[in-house]
Amino acid sequence: MEQSVQIIDRSAALDALKRQLTLDPRRTALVTVDLHRGHLDPDVATMPVPVEHARRVVQSAACLVRLARSLSIPVIHVILQNRRLPGGAAEQLHNPFWRAVEAAGVSLTPAGASTVERHNLPGSRGTELMPELGPEPGDYVIDTKRRLSAFHGTDLEITLRSLEVETILLIGVNTNTCVQCTAFDAFNRDFGVVVVADCVHSMYGDDLHLFGLQNIARAFGWVLSLDEVAEKLGTTMDGHQHRPEEDPASAGRPPG
Repeated sequence: MEQSVQIIDRSAALDALKRQLTLDPRRTALVTVDLHRGHLDPDVATMPVPVEHARRVVQSAACLVRLARSLSIPVIHVILQNRRLPGGAAEQLHNPFWRAVEAAGVSLTPAGASTVERHNLPGSRGTELMPELGPEPGDYVIDTKRRLSAFHGTDLEITLRSLEVETILLIGVNTNTCVQCTAFDAFNRDFGVVVVADCVHSMYGDDLHLFGLQNIARAFGWVLSLDEVAEKLGTTMDGHQHRPEEDPASAGRPPG
């Protein structure tokens, strides 16, 4: 029997956890997950995020990417590609669930059509990073992602360790799958995980987007807004250095 479930108010606990968080730009990296046309460009997307959410995610992500570059924070773009195997089969159809989705003709996106078999094939426009995000010289691009986690089968961890990163700013699509799975794997590798709420959404629906954010914030990471991230980095979203003594609203606020 289905029952309605009310979200438990854990705001006081989450605020306390936020006060414990510090961000050192020298030990932080920005990781974008699947911010490609295959999800975000309505003209070519094969697993589309609703247009209004896609536009907001791209605009917010572009702001954060610019801020990261201005602070010399490494920007690492991880992009899914699904290869054709000998004989023409799409390799993602070796996954039993994805194979079932395609065989049943089910769309994973409540708002419209989607396809597993044709999603982000190499050389397709869907694999292109949204142009507002780059890549710019100095960015890192990892295009060997094949499943949900940005760590699985890629050199993301080696890259982060080489850069002496301790905390990951994580943004992308989908909140409840690839972002959350990457966050889990980052946590299991003892990285700090910060998901930037303005820069994520889900093609699976607003409910699973909210579930993903709640699960991350209450179980193994932090969920912050763009402005909260900038403040933790000692600046503002327009790039001005943050000086708490000049901000009356910061009086009495715990440091960090």
